[in-house]
This record gives sequence, C-alpha cells and structure tokens, in this order.
Amino acid sequence: MSRYWSDVVHALTPYTPGEQVQMPGLIKLNTNENPYPPSPLAIAAMQAAAGEQLRKYSDPSNAALKDTLAAHFGLRREQVFVGNSSDEVLAHTFHALLKHELPLLSPDISYSFYPTYCSLYGIRNVQVPLNAQFEIDIADYAQPCGAIIIANPNAPTGIAVPLAKIVALLQAHPDQVVVIDEAYVDFGGESAAALVDRYENLLVIQTLSKSRSLAGLRVGFALGHTDLIAGLERVKNSFNCYPLGQVAQAGAVAAIQDVAYTRQTSAAIIATRAWLTQQMQELGFKVLPSAANFIFARHPSHDAATLAAGLRERAILVRHFRQARIDQFLRISIGTDEECMQLVAALKSLL
Repeated sequence: MSRYWSDVVHALTPYTPGEQVQMPGLIKLNTNENPYPPSPLAIAAMQAAAGEQLRKYSDPSNAALKDTLAAHFGLRREQVFVGNSSDEVLAHTFHALLKHELPLLSPDISYSFYPTYCSLYGIRNVQVPLNAQFEIDIADYAQPCGAIIIANPNAPTGIAVPLAKIVALLQAHPDQVVVIDEAYVDFGGESAAALVDRYENLLVIQTLSKSRSLAGLRVGFALGHTDLIAGLERVKNSFNCYPLGQVAQAGAVAAIQDVAYTRQTSAAIIATRAWLTQQMQELGFKVLPSAANFIFARHPSHDAATLAAGLRERAILVRHFRQARIDQFLRISIGTDEECMQLVAALKSLL
C-alpha cells in the first residue's frame, strides 16, 4: 500500500495468472497453452517480418489482419477489432460497452478477470450462479441488466452453451450488449460469429493464444456490429494507437489463413481430451463435459489441493482454484499424448 495510490488502486484485487515456472523436465498443464507449435506458415511470416522495417511503426489500422479475419468469418473490415491479446480486447470492451446504470451480468464461476475489470472501471457486477451441473442456464439471465458477458465454452468448467441458447439470450436482451468470450471455441464449441450480421447487440471475442498456438504473440480480436467496433476503436485510439507490432500482425495473418493446420492440431487435442477423460473416470474422477482444451475434474475421495501438490512434487503442474463450489476441482490442460500418459501414471501413484 502507498499513500500515493489512487482510491481505485487501493480497491483493486488483481487477476492472478497461472504459474509460468521455468524448470527442466516440467510437464506444464496449468495455463491451457497449446501443446503443439504454431503453424509453420505463421513462423515463416514472423521471421520475414522481423527485419529492417521494424524501425518503423506498424500499421495502426491493422488493415491486413482485419481483412484476413473479415474474410475468414464472412464479415467486413469495419466489423473487426484487434488488440494486444483478448485480455486487452476485453479491457477495452468493459471500458467502452459494459458500464451502464444497471449491472453487468456474468457467471459466478467463470474467467476471473471479469470481476477485476469491473473493479478497475467501476462497473456494478451481478454474478449469476451456475446451475447444479455447473452449466450456464440462460433462463437465469432474465433479469434487468445493462449488459451481459459469458465465456463459451466457459472457463474453468469447459462446458459449452449451445448456439440456439445464445440466440435466445440475444433475443431476450435486444437493448443490451451481449459479449460472448470464445477463447476455447475451436475445441468443440459453436461460435456465435455467424450471428454477428443478425444481432447488432452481439460482440464475439476470440484469441490466437489457444487453437493457433500463439499465446506468446498476444493477439486477440472482436467481431460485431460496426457501432460496437467503432466504440472499441475510440477507446483504443485514446489509449494506444499501436498495440500490435509488425511481427504480430504478420504472424496472426498467416495463422488465420492456415485453416488446415488449426483443424489438424485442434482435432489432435480433442482426441487426447477424450482419452484423458476416460482414463480419469476409470480412476474415479468426476469429469465435467469439456468443449475446451482442458478438463475440470474432482475425485470424491481425495482433496484437490493435496493432489495438485503431489503432482507438483512429480514435476507436473495443474491449476487448483480455492473458490467456493470448485475448490475440490483440478483444471488440467490437454498436453501431448505422452504428457497426459505421465499425468495418469502420476495420479495412479497418488490415489
């Protein structure tokens, strides 16, 4: 604490990311990183961009990347916003679109950055409880609000909301912005991107960190009605006109264009997820149905924190949350087949 801090800073509880431990031989299944390398086309594009032109500012309009995303999703450039990670895109979204007299609705168990942004921007937040099956029940959002945000598939549960229910949510709240945060959608969810032209209150946010294996590049984007995108641009250009460098833009363009590679690696992760889910169930774990690149599991006879500590002693990191209702669950990122086999072997030794 410091007497020089503003009142806002004193009141903040910062987001706590997963550990980024540097240790030889570590099996890192705690931050939902993709176990496969980025597209070779993306790597080549970034290498080509890392030349003499770096002395110049990057394109502040991100035109090439926006055009690539627009073509990929069947939209226009004016319906696309890009930023330095989906977290930055979310920050601009909270600032530009989600602060209203009525509260913002969000799930009580979801991405823990949402409450942090609410505190930072002075947004009143009502957290809607997940149901007994840890699902987002759209009917529970039938209440007065200024805006709504949900992660789909949700994190850390991994459970997806069907697209038909997203449509119902949009139709029930035509005067409120509805944000669908789709960081994990390529691993089994249904994207709401196809709805952007039909609903002017919809904003879809995605990232290149997960299915495109570019967590270290920090590129995210939003898709929505031109009025929503214009609001995001006004905030961005009042904050930082150059959030994405030339290397990031070049790599992102190539990664989006390499559709075949994304499908191949995502399919591999989905197959490993199915295998790991079965193995965990045979060990007695309750595993929630996941449409993400992680699973969320608990064992009825073994404490989650104790299991996480035991795995750590065996150089395997998983994520344990101390939040009410989920403090007996472990969130386990899907690694390579070999990493997941070592995880199963370690769990057998602990049970």
